Amino acid sequence: MAFSETILHWYAENGRDLPWRRTRDPYAIWLSEIILQQTRVAQGWSYWERFMEHFPAVEDLAAAPEDEVLRLWQGLGYYSRARNLHTAAKQIVALGGFPDTLEGIRALKGVGDYTAAAIGSIAFGLPAAVVDGNVYRVLARYFGIATPVGTTAARKEFTDLAQRLLPPDEPAAFNQGMMDFGATCCTPVNPACMTCPLQGSCQAFRTGRVELLPVKQAPAKPVERHLTYVHVRVDGHVAIHRRGPGDIWQGLWEPLLTDSVPPEARPVIKAFKHQLTHRTLYADFYLWEPSDRPSLPDGYVWIEEAELGAYAKPRLFELLLEKL
Repeated sequence: MAFSETILHWYAENGRDLPWRRTRDPYAIWLSEIILQQTRVAQGWSYWERFMEHFPAVEDLAAAPEDEVLRLWQGLGYYSRARNLHTAAKQIVALGGFPDTLEGIRALKGVGDYTAAAIGSIAFGLPAAVVDGNVYRVLARYFGIATPVGTTAARKEFTDLAQRLLPPDEPAAFNQGMMDFGATCCTPVNPACMTCPLQGSCQAFRTGRVELLPVKQAPAKPVERHLTYVHVRVDGHVAIHRRGPGDIWQGLWEPLLTDSVPPEARPVIKAFKHQLTHRTLYADFYLWEPSDRPSLPDGYVWIEEAELGAYAKPRLFELLLEKL
C-alpha cells in the first residue's frame, strides 16, 4: 500500500475525534487552528469551547472588546495570536464572509502558509498540503531526510514533498491524518514503530535512525530578563497598567513595574523564575500598602482588588498574586 493510501487508511481507523472536526464551518476550524498554533490539543480544547460559547459566530468575536478577547485567551501565551485573531475577525466581517481561497485566507492577520492550508483543505477541500512539526517528523523518518528542519531548504523540500503526496480529492483527510499520525504514532519520543503500518518501508526504522530524525538545529539559548514588581494596595484598591506595544504581553495588565522599590514595601518573593519560549524571566515581587495613593507614572489606574479577575493578565502576574 502506498504511503498516502496508508495514511488515509490509518486515519479512517485511528483519527482523533475532535469537536472542530465535526463541522465544515470555516470560522470554527480557523479558531481551532489559531489556538493550536503553539498549544497542545489537550490544553487548547477547552479554550476552543470557551471561545465558541462566548463568540458563536465571527461577527460576535469581531464586535467584542479586545480586553474580553485577551481575558478569554489568558493562560495560552503568545498573546499576539489573540490580537491577530480579533483583527482577522474584523477583516472577515468586512469581507462579508470567510474567504474561500488560499490567497484570501492567507491575507487574514496571523495566518501563514500552514494555517491557510489547514483551513483551506479542511473547510473548503482545497488541495493544499500542511507542513507542521508532526509532518516534518513523519516525512523525515519515512523518507530518511536529514536536511535540518527550521531551515529555508527544509521548508521548501518538505513542502514540495507533502504537496506531491497529497491526494487532491481527499486533502482534508490526508492533512489531518498526517497530523494525527505524527501526534499519536510517529511521536518525538518512544514512537510506536512496532505497530506502525509504515514500518516495512520506513527508511529511519530500516537504518536505525528513528531517534536521529528529523535533524534539528541547536536551539538558541533563552535570554534572561529581570523584572521588579510592586503590588500597590490602598483601601482595597490596587494600581495596574496596560503593557504597550513592542514587548511581551502587549495589551495585558500588570502591577507597578519599577527599578526603585519604596523602602516601606514588603518583599513577597524574590527571583521567581518564569520560563517563556525564548526568555527566562526572574521576578521580584513586593507588596506596598501606603496610607494614601502615591503618585504613579502615567498610564496607571486604580481598580478594586476584587475586580482583578476581570482584567487580562500575564500568567506571571497570576502566579505572583498566588504568593500573596
